[in-house]
Amino acid sequence: MNLNIPNILTLTRIAVIPVFVIAFYLPFSWANVATAGIFAVAGLTDWLDGYLARKLNQTSRFGAFLDPVADKLMVAVTLILLVAADPGAWLAVPAAIIIGREIAISALREWMAEIGERTQVAVSHIGKIKTTAQMLALLLLLYRDPLGGFPVYEVGLVLLYIAAILTLWSMIIYLRAAWPALSDDNNQ
Repeated sequence: MNLNIPNILTLTRIAVIPVFVIAFYLPFSWANVATAGIFAVAGLTDWLDGYLARKLNQTSRFGAFLDPVADKLMVAVTLILLVAADPGAWLAVPAAIIIGREIAISALREWMAEIGERTQVAVSHIGKIKTTAQMLALLLLLYRDPLGGFPVYEVGLVLLYIAAILTLWSMIIYLRAAWPALSDDNNQ
């Protein structure tokens, strides 16, 4: 394991998840601001670790593995917390779509790597747009209080649905790319 600056940032992002959960449940009026702030800093470190890995030529297999794990953990924990706080279907449906897709695509990528076809399910441009919409949605949903006349929670919910739609779209793209290998009964 190579403990360079990008990998330390990624590990820190994982280590802050329990702090994030505690902040979410704090019985103070400013808990949502703290939680949104922690999420925002985690999102910035996600961008920063990738930037530094490329800029400082500190890419590693460990970092390539750990970075998406950290992202998926933070997103899944955030979605679970949000659904626990507001257990209606309006939030649970896109949360289930996003978490379910992450599990399915992770399994697909692992299987494709086993058969030597990993490049068929590489990250797509639509996946990057989905991630941006998703992260902004989660930030707004965590903050939740209106800012002036701006309906923060409602806009966050709309963005979460956009992210869920993009999630399904990107999953279809990945499945279509992997379909020849998935449907080849001779390639077991």
